[in-house]
Formats: sequence, structure tokens, C-alpha cells
Amino acid sequence: MAQTLSLCSVKVDGGRKSGCYLGVHIRHRKWTFLLSRVLLTPLVGWPGFQLTEQTLILLLVYMIFTWTLHCKTALMHLKLQGAIVTILFEAYTTQYFWSISLSIVCVDVNEGNALSLQDTASLKVWPSTSPSELMEQALRKWLTTHGPEEEGRQAEQYVLRVSDKLEFLCGDHPLIQYKYIKACLQAKECPHLTLVQVSTVQAMFEKEISAIGAVVNRKSSNPPLPLPPKRRGPSVSHCVCVCVCVSVQVRAGLFHGTELLCKPAVSSESSGRSEHVWNRTLEFDITVSDLPRMARLCFAIYAVMDKVKKQKSTKNAHINKYQTIRKSGKVHYPVAWVNTMVFDYKGQLKTGDIILHSWSSFPDELEEMLNPIGTIQTNPYTENTTALHIHFPDYNPHPILFPPFDKILEKAAEIAGSSDCGKKFHIELKEIMERDPLSQLCENEKDLIWTLRYDCMENFPQSLPKLLLSVKWSKHEDMAQLQALLQIWPKLSPRDALELLDFNYPDQYVREYAVGCLRDMSDEELSQYLLQLVQVLRYEPYYDCALTRFLLNRAQCNRNIGHFLFWHLRSEMHMPAVTVQFSLILEAYCRGSIPHIEVLKKQVEALSKLKSVNELIKLGTIKNARSKTKEAMLTKEAMMTCLRQSGYTETLSDLHSPLNPSVLLSGINVEKCRYMDSKMKPLWIVYNNKLLGGDTLGIIFKNGDDLRQDMLTLQILRLMDLLWKEANLDLRIVPYGCLATGDRSGLIEVVSSADTIANIQLTSSNVAAAAAFNKDALLNWLKEKNSGDALEKAIEEFTLSCAGYCVATYVLGIGDRHSDNIMVRSTGQLFHIDFGHILGNFKSKFGIKRERVPFILTHDFIHVIQQGKTGNTEKFGSFRNYCEQAYLILRRNGNLFITLFALMLTAGLPELTSVKDIQYLKDSLALGKTDDEALKQFRQKFDEALRESWTTKVNWMAHNVVKDNRS
Repeated sequence: MAQTLSLCSVKVDGGRKSGCYLGVHIRHRKWTFLLSRVLLTPLVGWPGFQLTEQTLILLLVYMIFTWTLHCKTALMHLKLQGAIVTILFEAYTTQYFWSISLSIVCVDVNEGNALSLQDTASLKVWPSTSPSELMEQALRKWLTTHGPEEEGRQAEQYVLRVSDKLEFLCGDHPLIQYKYIKACLQAKECPHLTLVQVSTVQAMFEKEISAIGAVVNRKSSNPPLPLPPKRRGPSVSHCVCVCVCVSVQVRAGLFHGTELLCKPAVSSESSGRSEHVWNRTLEFDITVSDLPRMARLCFAIYAVMDKVKKQKSTKNAHINKYQTIRKSGKVHYPVAWVNTMVFDYKGQLKTGDIILHSWSSFPDELEEMLNPIGTIQTNPYTENTTALHIHFPDYNPHPILFPPFDKILEKAAEIAGSSDCGKKFHIELKEIMERDPLSQLCENEKDLIWTLRYDCMENFPQSLPKLLLSVKWSKHEDMAQLQALLQIWPKLSPRDALELLDFNYPDQYVREYAVGCLRDMSDEELSQYLLQLVQVLRYEPYYDCALTRFLLNRAQCNRNIGHFLFWHLRSEMHMPAVTVQFSLILEAYCRGSIPHIEVLKKQVEALSKLKSVNELIKLGTIKNARSKTKEAMLTKEAMMTCLRQSGYTETLSDLHSPLNPSVLLSGINVEKCRYMDSKMKPLWIVYNNKLLGGDTLGIIFKNGDDLRQDMLTLQILRLMDLLWKEANLDLRIVPYGCLATGDRSGLIEVVSSADTIANIQLTSSNVAAAAAFNKDALLNWLKEKNSGDALEKAIEEFTLSCAGYCVATYVLGIGDRHSDNIMVRSTGQLFHIDFGHILGNFKSKFGIKRERVPFILTHDFIHVIQQGKTGNTEKFGSFRNYCEQAYLILRRNGNLFITLFALMLTAGLPELTSVKDIQYLKDSLALGKTDDEALKQFRQKFDEALRESWTTKVNWMAHNVVKDNRS
């Protein structure tokens, strides 16, 4: 057997596993095999271990007799020379070669020149072919069609670009190692690449360099605008505004994270109408030397009223929600809260007078009406806020400073020399450490963890969050020992380190340690978690911190990260609690990335134009509400007229898509644009793809809807897809783009060649009420779009994607699943849209839940999966097996999902306001149970979804009837 055999050793993914990857490429006359990522569980230097050519040939034989020759993956365990070797096979086989569609472009892509069809060719290459070899092959083919006058062209003059995006295949690795190529193979699609001249890319680079030079050398003749003058008027320094004549009290507590350091202090009651003065010192049962560096002082102002009989009226239900304290026959109603740090950013204990403008909105969970998780920023809207005037005592003659880090370590060494920490391993410790992040620790368990902290470090390094929760932060001795231990604690994986950025871990050195772990993240992984990393900036008490510096550094190094950092920050700048902080970070990024400013500015201007078009349509629909037909004609005509204006055309053309900065949008296809018939009148904008002349891209612009919950849900779906693929299970998820860009505004990507289940059903029936019960409609629609082998592939795509979304929607508790919220692509992929209800917040009417199934699995879905054959139990069995595999994979990553949702608690999402909301995830993933118990629970839910699917059909029928009546 003739073969070409090559070995290469590469670093393990992210350094998360010990071992070595070997890429093995074996060629045979008709078939190409690639054994990539051969993971050797022992270290490569294991004594006596050798990987011989004979072994590899045996592995090849194993492959040939084990798999059908398609793109497959499998795990294999071998015992070679005494070493247990785990081998992950990925065999990519096609007849003879791969087929790659490749275009040759010899012009500047920024000039917008269209490609000519004669410059496109289809090449067949080996999987181990490198980009340079592919380019040489392309140029040889070019010469055969363009003649000898083109002989001067060389591969070094070109670079490979993904045809529809500004993404390049750099380096000289085998094509199989590139993410885009591998994704095409998994989807069984032909990769499309474009050969672009290096001079084109160089010109883009030089254009940016000149932009930097122009800004650096610019001498502004206009002085900066002066700051607005300070307001002069009546002082509100110690005024508490209360509408009714009642007694008012102030409660104060010292917190480290959510841990109360000592008993709260309470002022006396003060009566009056508008001004309350106490002139009283609040004392706390803790010494100054025991105050942790990140201690915060939390205040709650509340009214004290006599207890009254419960009223039947629900008009004041929101007041009853906050009746958190009842004693001595009185009820305490929260009025306002405000927080401040005890030490300033220099580490100096605060002194003197401070005015704190408070906040009036309360979270669902309060600690004796105190809100430690709230911001330490005072309310910038000072005119109508309650102002609290407090005085910190002066410490003369020298200020009190928090000890520097070296002094803390000296103290730890002093304590360590005179104490003995137990090192005996306890079985109880293992059980505690395996609990999920939501599990509460009792005081005995905390004491055990602290006593065995060195055992934790050696055996459960990922348990650092539980150790931090066990530290008595009100004792400076314990705090010093923790800081010393942190210096020798093994580095955590980035995924495990994310939890340390939660509000529960405010210590500066802990957060710096967490950021140090995040530095091991690849840019792709960082992009995956960027949404949460921006949110936890809220927990940073000082603007200059390790996390801010980390994000700015990575954003400057990768414009894709910088792009989404910009939009995540800008979309929330209207929130008073983060306005200053997020503005400063945005300014720092823009000043350090001058060429990117113009790109982002163009996007901001384009969105502003779309907002004005949307408001025009809303105004038109209100004026013409009496005549729907007339309304539709006038408003659409006005929309198109507006989009054709030169001011709009110029602003909306030639920009990078905010949804994906690698996509260039050339101009709007006005004839295909429309607005959608929903309350906020979203715009359906169709763009031409600048990099692909004839292709169009659809973008939905929403103004008036908060897209952040959709954005979070789609991010989690992308993560699920990644985790499944890491476990070699590709469930063909469609996590389309979604981006919040401002206050209740944003963009959604239109998935091409897709339609809703409702439309598919309604087109197959003349009666809206009967459409939902036509089980053949979906299968017939797929048959219309596909034939022969394409139909078989489409049904497989449907089966895989249906399994993925069944599991995902169950785990995330996604509700409001009517037939207009589920779509299918013509290629067979099923996917869900519109995630306004998550974490088990299902819709109800008249107190009755409208959705009675754990996830959507109707009989027409089963009809497609079984290829229209009622007795096709094999296909249905495969589908069920996919669901169970997917569920178990998510369970193994349950802590990560809990962490990501916990980090979003202060974002203000409507259905994620407290830890109680995240409890749904713990229950759906059956955390705390064994795999067998969890699988049993999931199988019961699966059977329930199938058994009760008729209720889904009834809901869909009602939805179709309402939709038909509206039209």
C-alpha cells in the first residue's frame, strides 16, 4: 500500500490538558485520511514510549474497518507498551480530493470592483495542502486560461481571503487546521476562497497609518470647551425628601461582597416633611485594622409607618413588595439606597463630609433593605433624588492607609510561623467542592474548608471560589494568610477563573489573579465571554483596574474584540450608574485605535439614520391608523423615498456590519427593504455584500425593544454549540447575530433561505385553524426545496438541529414558543428566534400556563425525522440518542452556565434579576444528581414533551387564527 506519512507535534488546545497532539496525514490512491489531534494522555517523555510507523498503519486499518467513509470522529483507547493512549480520530474523506471554489481578485476590494465570472475556478486539493501550495496551484490554473502574458505572477504576491468576509488564511499550516475550512467540511459545504493581492492589504494598512499620523500631527486651533459652571442655589446636602409626614430612619451596613462584616447600625427616627437631621454617630462593631480593602458602606433610607390592615386593592402592590421589615407593630418601607467605598482609590480611609445622591429603584433581593450589590456611584440626576449628607471622622495627624502588599505578606509569614494548619484530607471536603456555585455553605463547612485550605490547593485548585467564601474577611489575620496562599495557588483555566469576577469576590488581589488566568484565553474564547466581562466592570469600584486594562489591551491587539467592546459599552452608556465609567473606557479605546474611530463613527451615523426612518414610519402608522391598506402604502413609500435621499444613501453605504465587522455592506437594495408589522415597526434592511457582488444580506433594525436578553440567550446557544463540537457532536445550531446598540435599540441578522413554521403550515392549508394540524406540511416543504441526496441531507440537518434546540430550550427554560418563533432553513436546519421569555418564565393567560411542555417536539417534527415513515424507529432512536448525548454534555459544564448568568445579574434584564432566577438552570440540568438520575429525569421530560405535544398544536392553532384575523 503506497502512502505518504507525515507527523507534526503541536501544542494542546489552551493548555487545558496534559499531553501532546499529533497530526497524521495518510494518503492512499483513492482516499485521503487525516488523523488530527491524536491525544496522548501520558506525557510524551514517558519512558519507553514510541509511536512507530507500524502503529500508525495499524490505526489506518482500524479506521477503514470501523467507519463508513464520510467525515467522522471517534475516540479510541489503545494500550501501547504499557501506556494507555487516548486517540481522537477525525477522518475527513472525499473521493480523490477536496473541491475548493477559488476566485482571483487583482483589484483593491475597497474600491468595490465586481468580480468577473471568468476569474472563478474550482480546484481539487489534498487536506494537508498549505495556503501557499493552494495559491501556486490557483496561479498555474490562471496561466492556462489567461495565456503567457500573466507568467510574472507568483504566490508570494497574494493572500487567501474567505470570499464573503474580511478574514484571511495566514500562515503555512494544513488547510484542515483553519476554522473556516473545518466548518465547511463539517457542514459538507464547498469552501469559497478569494486570492487577493498583498498590495491591496498593504494599501489598507498604509491608509490606517496615515490616519494615525494625521491625528497625531493635528494642531487644533479651537480650545477645549469649558466645564459647565457649578450650580448655585439652595443646598440639598442633608435633605431627605419624603412625600408624606412620617418618621424616617437610616440603616447602614459594612459589606465585603455580599458578606455583612458586622451588625448594621441604625439611626434614630426623625419626623418632618422635607428635611431630616440626625446629628448622630453610627458605630460598627469592627476595628479599623480588620476592615478589608474593598469594604463598602451601604445605606438605606426608609419610612417607618404604623402597621395597617392589608388592602384588597392591587394598585400599591409594588409597595408591598418592599415591606421587608416588620417589628414593634410598624412597617418599614424603603425609600432610597446608596453605597460608598470605605477606602478611596489610593487606599486611604475616607475622611470629612460627603454628599451621596441616592437611588430609588430596588432589586428583588435585599439584605435588611441594604443593597450591597448596587453601584457605589452616586446618582448623577441630583435634582429629584434624596441626598444623604454624612461625615467621616478625621484621623489626625496622619491619614490611615491600607497596608501595602509586602506588609500583608509579612503578617501572613508571622502567623504561619506560629500556627499549624491541618493537612489531613477529608472525604467531606471532596463532596463540598463538587457542589455547584449556587450551593450555600454552612459555617461548619466554611471552617472545614479554611482549615484544609492547603488540601484544597493541592487537590481541588478549581475550588478557590469556595475557599474565598470561607475566609473571615472581618479578621485581618485570615485575610493576610489568604493573600499569601494566593501567591502559590495554581493557575485556573480561564473558564473556571470567570467565577472569580463575580460580585462575591471583590478583593483586588483575587480579581487580579482572575485576570491573570484570563490572559491564557485565545481571542476567539475571549470574544465568547466578552458580554459578561463588560458587565462585571460594574463591580469594579475604581476605574483603573486589572480587568479594564486587560480588556483594553486585548481590544487594541484585535480589532474584532475592540469592535464588540465598543458596542457593548456604548449600548449601556445611557444607564446613569455606568455612564462615566463606560465613557472613560470607550475614550481610552478610541484614543488608542485612531483608524477604528472612523469605521465605528460611520456605523453610529448609519444607525442614527435608521432610527429616524423607524420614527418616521411609527408617526405615519399613527396618523393613518384608520386605514391599514392606506397606512401600509403611504409609510412604505415614505420609507423608500427617505432611503433614496443622498444624505441617507451616503451614510448607509460602504460600512462594516456592526453584527460582524468582517462583513462589508456596500449599499442598500431599497426595493427589497420593508418594515415589519409589529408594535415597534422594525426595519427589514437588505444590503449588498461588497465582497460578493450578487449576494445580499438582511438586517433587522429594532428601535423600542431591549435586545440584551436575546443577545445573552444567543451567546449561550453559541457556547452550547462549541461545547457539543468539543465533544464531537455537531448539532447544526444557527446562532444568528444579535447586537444591542443603544437604549432599547439594536440589530438582528436575517438568516437566509428560511421561513417560519407558521408560514410553512399556512401556505399548505386554506384554513388557518387547520394548518397547525397538517403533519405533512413541513416534510412536503423540505421536499419542494430539496430532492434526491439533498433531501436526505436536509432531513439529517433537521434531525440534528431539532435535537440541539430541544435540549437548549429545555435547559434555558425558553418560553413563548409559538409557530412564528421557530424557523426552518431550506437546507433543513431548524432554529428558534425571539427569546423574550427565558429561565422558565412561561406565558400564562387567566392564571393558566399556555405552555405545558418542557420543550417543543411535535408530531410533524417526528414525521420529518422518520422520513415520513411511521415505523422508522431507527431514525427516531438516533434522534433521541442525540438529545441525551447533548444533555449530558451540557450537564458537565453546568457550573459554567451558572457562572455566566450570575455575572449578568446587575445588567437589568427583565427575567434575570436575582439568584432565584438562575435556580432554574440548576434544576433543569439536575445538578447535584448522578448522570443516571439526571438522564432518567430528562427522559421523563422527553416523554412528556411528546405526550403533551397536542397542547402545543392547540396553541399554534390559536396563534394562526389570531394572525390570520390581523392580516
